[in-house]
Amino acid sequence: MGEHSDREPDEVRGPDSALNPGRPRLAGKVVVVTGAGSGQGAAEARALAAEGAQVIGTDIKPVEGSDGVEGLEADVSSADDWRRVAAHVEKRFGRLDGLINNGAVGSRSLLADVGPAEWNQVLAVNLTGPMLAITTLLPLMPAGASIVNVCSTASLVPHFKAAYTVSKWGLRGLSHLAAMELGARGIRVNAVHPGFVETPIIDKLGRDFADGHRSITPLNRLGKPLDLAGLMIFLMSDESAYVNGADLVVDGGFSRTAAGFHQAMIAAGGNR
Repeated sequence: MGEHSDREPDEVRGPDSALNPGRPRLAGKVVVVTGAGSGQGAAEARALAAEGAQVIGTDIKPVEGSDGVEGLEADVSSADDWRRVAAHVEKRFGRLDGLINNGAVGSRSLLADVGPAEWNQVLAVNLTGPMLAITTLLPLMPAGASIVNVCSTASLVPHFKAAYTVSKWGLRGLSHLAAMELGARGIRVNAVHPGFVETPIIDKLGRDFADGHRSITPLNRLGKPLDLAGLMIFLMSDESAYVNGADLVVDGGFSRTAAGFHQAMIAAGGNR
């Protein structure tokens, strides 16, 4: 049933370890990772570099550099900062093979209590930021490039606070739209939906919140930053050359029970 494409696989795919054992899976690739200053983003940046990628890790706070990871301070909600990142990538490498929109902020208010300041800040970082990243960096991305938007189980089941949930549903929609529009250029766009991962955002929400989530997760634990890293390596590699427009869930099974979590949170007055 598959339609033939005029673009032969080798025109989009470079050599890859799946076909060349012993070669790093991301050898020669240039990847931007946002939110790389700590937690999930930092783990992803290090893992990508370990597989041979040249990684530019951005964050609003300083990013610790390491072998294969170069840190840049940048606010994902700033168009000026994205133009600066694009100019740096173009000068250093001349192209960009991958983008992981990982940077995000949480929210604390239910819909009845959310104010414009909280709402606008969360959407600026979680939704406008990835849009700016994609549109600004797109001229540097050749056929075969890969974009991953890190969404959330909250973009599958509305189990979390208002602004965060809406921002992640919007990011899921942006991912699907971009997969259709950019697919014609040979650029893949996929959405990854993590469950609750042990990151600074979870620390700010408190232990009761984390324990409530863990208790209804079938695997009975929170995620760890490295739980996402292997998937990111796959999606940045040529092994995933035919994966486009997908929703990939990494949540220990939580999304199967998430609606009940939200109801419990409301019953507790929004404090879970």
